[in-house]
Amino acid sequence: MKIKGYALAAISAISYGLIPLFILPVKASHFSLDTTLFYRFFIAAIFLLGYLLYKKESLRVNRSEFMILAILGLFYALSAEFLFLGYDYLSPGIASTILFVYPVIVALVMTFFFKEKITVLTVLSLIITIVGIVALSAKGGVLDINLPGLLITLLSATFYALYMVVVNKAKINASGFKITFYSLVFSAIFYLGKSLLLKESLAIPNLEIFFNFTAFAFVTTVLSMSSLVYAIKTIGSTPTSIVGALEPVVAVAISVALFHESLSLSLIIGITLILTGVMISIISESVKEKGVQPDFMEGNGG
Repeated sequence: MKIKGYALAAISAISYGLIPLFILPVKASHFSLDTTLFYRFFIAAIFLLGYLLYKKESLRVNRSEFMILAILGLFYALSAEFLFLGYDYLSPGIASTILFVYPVIVALVMTFFFKEKITVLTVLSLIITIVGIVALSAKGGVLDINLPGLLITLLSATFYALYMVVVNKAKINASGFKITFYSLVFSAIFYLGKSLLLKESLAIPNLEIFFNFTAFAFVTTVLSMSSLVYAIKTIGSTPTSIVGALEPVVAVAISVALFHESLSLSLIIGITLILTGVMISIISESVKEKGVQPDFMEGNGG
């Protein structure tokens, strides 16, 4: 059973890491990104609606839940917005790696806004992650990262972190699939509104693009999220999060193999440090939840 759980966690991470494979050709063809994302979330929502109807799960929500789900949809949409905007400034491999720092941001939000006690592990993870981001910017011995791109992609990570915090703290009487369904619906509404406001056409030019949209929605959203839910149920959130480190690795591999990103030493070191920092943060949160202290922290501090 655990092997199945780890396999599902890997499928979730890999399928989400495939985003550059779908989004970069869209950017290269100059097709409306807002329209693309509208169809991604809309089609994914239809897939999940079919699943919820099959399971005979009620779609009813009360007023407070409706507002919370709308906020979740907005956060999810803004995370996607800033990630794909970050692709214009940074390589997809670097942008996807920076997005993966969201567990560290979650830990900081919980510390500063919910007064959770910060641990030595959390501080260590933050330091290592920052050093990793600095390493990503090192080219030829000098720091040369695109600062707007870095800040934009960190905004993406921040909104995803806020999404996770709201899911964790809000009292919603619904399954993970139902929460995801409504998040996708409100994300689709966000991009529909943006497309109409900017007077962008919602017409799909041909059948090939429709199938691309469907594959994009199914692989990077439905498959990724469904596998994630089942992986968490099978092996727990901490192991699933750790396997999630495959996301940026896959994104970098695609960027290098298909989109000619240079696999430099600074990129390898930066990715390794960021993944290490995030892993420490995830383990730290797991330790806090269980109320135990790992052996290597005994004797430290008061």
